[in-house]
Amino acid sequence: MLKHIIKLLPTIILIFFSTLTVAKAHNHFPITTKSKIMIERGKIAYQNYCVSCHMVNLAGAENWKEMDEDGHRKAPPLNGTGHTWHHDDQTLHAIIKYGLAKLVKNYQGKMIGFEDNLSDKEIDSVLAYIKSFWPKEEYEYQINLSK
Repeated sequence: MLKHIIKLLPTIILIFFSTLTVAKAHNHFPITTKSKIMIERGKIAYQNYCVSCHMVNLAGAENWKEMDEDGHRKAPPLNGTGHTWHHDDQTLHAIIKYGLAKLVKNYQGKMIGFEDNLSDKEIDSVLAYIKSFWPKEEYEYQINLSK
């Protein structure tokens, strides 16, 4: 376990520092599930931009921890069973906006950015929609992480 964490440490540090720009320009964190309208808007954006990889039920790709036939990481679940809730809102917002390839050197995956398609407010709505699937404990942990 420690070996995997050490291996991911440069990636985690890079994501952290790359999200600082987003945090300065966009200060609406933490993103909550209090607004039903925001969740509904997020659902629409999710269906338009995310469902093809992360699936309708947010379960991600089958065997998501394995590489695909092209040698890329598969889309993880976003429903609280994966690692999405381990990241703060600044990081998640940056990943959706810019894509992981822009944030992480030598990233081996297909997560593209949507800055040309989604506004910051729409990205926040997608995150509210995703969070609406999370168990209470994971949701509360992530909200505190994002403060």
